[in-house]
Amino acid sequence: MSHHLFRQIETLWNYMQMGHKVKPADCILVFCSNDTRVAEHAAKLYLQGYGKKILFSGKSGRFTDSLFEKTEAETFATIARDCGVPAKDILLEVESTNSGENVLFSAKLIREKGLQFSSYLVVQKPFMERRAYATFKKQWPDHYEEIQVTSQQTPIFEYTNEEQDLDNVILALVADFERIEDYAQKGFQISQDIPSEVQQAYGQIREKYLQLATQ
Repeated sequence: MSHHLFRQIETLWNYMQMGHKVKPADCILVFCSNDTRVAEHAAKLYLQGYGKKILFSGKSGRFTDSLFEKTEAETFATIARDCGVPAKDILLEVESTNSGENVLFSAKLIREKGLQFSSYLVVQKPFMERRAYATFKKQWPDHYEEIQVTSQQTPIFEYTNEEQDLDNVILALVADFERIEDYAQKGFQISQDIPSEVQQAYGQIREKYLQLATQ
């Protein structure tokens, strides 16, 4: 991979993270997935005092249909308990299969349990921070709640591992970037500004990297 393409991938990767300065919130809301490091990071944030409760949201998705024995949320909750999070502070939403449902079904669960949270710390994969933020802002029934989004702050070439190899991570990164405009047009997310250098980086990745990946 050329140094120039390396920089373009980093540009897109960095854009997809919101850069929020994390502060304590009433609830840590976790969008579950195939990356169990998200559960570990959410547990770490809880243990550091950044949330009073953790809500794990997720049934299954296209990457986890046959990956876990239980739902994503139950799997993540087990990891959190193993990390030291008390069961009494864990909430489970086990029906959602996409980001929109993560938000809507979590809101429904909170209402049904009679809980009131005025601030949320959403935890996601690094390259899905922006989509989680935009979906929450669009789909959450009330719009006065304070929201922050965070993830394990890791450069892309340190984020990859045996389970999350470079090719699949870059393909997922590009796909999530494409959803920024597509999902906003469909009403799933709020619209977001995309700097010209980010658009250029995306175009060069599609032209060069994706062409090589499919050969």
